[in-house]
Order: sequence, then C-alpha cells, then structure tokens
Amino acid sequence: MKTLFVSDLDGTLLTRHECVSAYSTEHLNRLIEKGMPFTYATARSVGSALRALRGLNVRLPAVFYNGGLIYDIGRKETLRFIVFAEDQKRYVLSVLEEHGISPVVFGADNSRERFAWHVGKESVGVKRYLERRKDDPRMAPAYSAEELLRDHVFYFKCIGPRDQLESAWNILKMDERFICIFHQETYQNDFWMEISPREATKANAVRFLKERLGCERLVCFGDSANDSDMFDVCDEKYAVQNADDWLKAKATSVIGYCEEDGVAKWLDEHAGV
Repeated sequence: MKTLFVSDLDGTLLTRHECVSAYSTEHLNRLIEKGMPFTYATARSVGSALRALRGLNVRLPAVFYNGGLIYDIGRKETLRFIVFAEDQKRYVLSVLEEHGISPVVFGADNSRERFAWHVGKESVGVKRYLERRKDDPRMAPAYSAEELLRDHVFYFKCIGPRDQLESAWNILKMDERFICIFHQETYQNDFWMEISPREATKANAVRFLKERLGCERLVCFGDSANDSDMFDVCDEKYAVQNADDWLKAKATSVIGYCEEDGVAKWLDEHAGV
C-alpha cells in the first residue's frame, strides 16, 4: 500500500536552530531519492519553510499556513487556497481589538502574497517576529483596519502574553466558522494564537494530498496543538519525545526528540524504501 509520510516542521523535523540537521537532510534525501512519498504540513509560509528546509529535496506539494494553502513548489502551482469571507475577517479583527491584540494578518491579491500589521500597535512578540523578517518582500505595514484587511485574508497570527491571548481564544474557539489554535511558541516564552477559516486545517489538507497523489495510507509526525487534527485523520501518527503530553496520548507511538533526528531515524527504520 502506498503511504504518504507527512511531517510538521517546528519542534518536529526542525531543530531549535530552525533548520533540518545534516543527518536528517542526508537520510531523508536518500529515502526521497529511493521513492519515499514525503512532504510536510506547517504553519509557516512558503518562503519561511523553504529557508528552514534548505538542502532537503522535497518534491511533493506541501501544506502551509496550517492548511490554508497547498502549494506545489516544483511546479510553482497553487493547488488549494482558503480565505475568510469579508464579514468573517472583520469579526475576527473586532474580537482581537476588544482584547487589546494587534495581529499579523496574512493575505494576498492577484499578484502577490503579503503580511500586514498595524504600525505602532505591535506587541513585543510581534516586533520580534517582524525583526526576523525585515527583508521579507511580503511585509506590508498598515495604518488602519482597512489596510490591514485589504484583499483576500486567509490567516491571523497573534503573539503575546498567555492571559491576553487566551481571553480572545475562549471566544473565537467557540465559533464554528473558524479554526483557532492556541499554544506556546516553540522558540520563545510567548504564546501564539492562529486563526483560519474552518476548512483550512492540516487534516483536510493531508487528506487532499493523499487523494491527489494516489496514496492509500497516511502517516504523520508532530509535536503540538496545530498537529492535533492531522493526527485524527492519519492511519499512524507519531509524536516526537518533546511533544505536548496530550498529543503523545493521541499518538500511535512516541519517537525520538526533534533535536536527535527522531523523524529521520524512524523513517530510516520503518519507511520500507
């Protein structure tokens, strides 16, 4: 049976240096060359993921923005793209603003992708996020809500203290129109809240790829909240040793730490290539 292997990136395949180790790169490239169907599902954008995966020769379409975008990098082709309705994106922003949260808003027009933030209202975490991306051509500073929400919007990212984000999360998570993920940031002490349209999930995205690629089984790897729904639809699911305990409880089994090449070592032994 043809199996599609899908890995989360941050905290799962990537090390704390936000890259794939030399060991994992070498071993995964060898397995991919032999024909192992391997891809990834991440909250990252296309550009951010490609920088982190430099040297890894993934040839299949991959999942970005937690399922908001499925993109074939080799063919430079968008396979699926899910956006908020006009009333939905305005409602999300109103809830966030009521709780003093100024998000980073990801969107696109017909020619380019962008991410916008309200200048002068950035949290410490958002400032850190922007500083690490200061040369990113997608950056689009905004000075009003209209500028923040212009064109198609498909993803809100909020970074800040737990109590502040959790208060908004307790409202948005109950709304059936949205997927609202709340978790601690992998590399800092900040908390993140990520909001997407209901259809934009890793679960829906990996099932789409399974069918498109003619695979019969799904095996995935993850570590945190944004991998939970993907675990629900995979035939086998493996949590790295550093994963949240509740996700480990959902897993088929627990494998090695992300810092110790847990995914690559498991695939070396079990991929059957």
